[in-house]
Amino acid sequence: MKYAAALLLSLLALVAHAAQPGETLAPWTLLDQYDQPYSLGADTRILLVARDMDGAKLVKAALAEQPKGYLEARHAVFVADIQRMPALISKLFAIPAMRDYSYRVLLDRKGRVASRYAGDEGKVLWLALDHGVVAARNSYADADALKAALDQAGR
Repeated sequence: MKYAAALLLSLLALVAHAAQPGETLAPWTLLDQYDQPYSLGADTRILLVARDMDGAKLVKAALAEQPKGYLEARHAVFVADIQRMPALISKLFAIPAMRDYSYRVLLDRKGRVASRYAGDEGKVLWLALDHGVVAARNSYADADALKAALDQAGR
C-alpha cells in the first residue's frame, strides 16, 4: 500500500508540476481555433496558460482592444485548457465564437499541455521563455495588470 501511495504522489508531481526558472520546456503542438497547428519553439518568448474559463476571460479582456498580431509581435502564445468544456458546446458555440477574436487561441482539448504547467484556477499563468527555457513565471488575476505586462513586453 505504501508503494501505491508513493507511486500516486510521484505521478501527480509529473502531471501538475510548476515550471520553474531554468527548466527547459518539452516541445508540444496544439491546434488553434482555425484548426491550424502551432508548435512551441525557441522563438516563443511568452507562454500564457488559462486553466479554466475565468482565466480565458482575463486574457480576452486584456486583449479586447488590441489589433490582430498583438501577441505575435511579442512572440507570445495563449493556451486555453478546454478539456472540461462539453464537446458539443465547444464545437457549436465556443470555438466558432473564438474565430472572431483578434488573437490566436491554442486549444488544449485533452489537457495534455496545460496540465504540464501548474497554475491557479481563475488566473493566467505567464511563463517568460528564453529559447525554450523558463526565465520567469508570474500569475495574473487582473486583466488590467495582464494588459500592462503585455504592453511592457512589447517595448
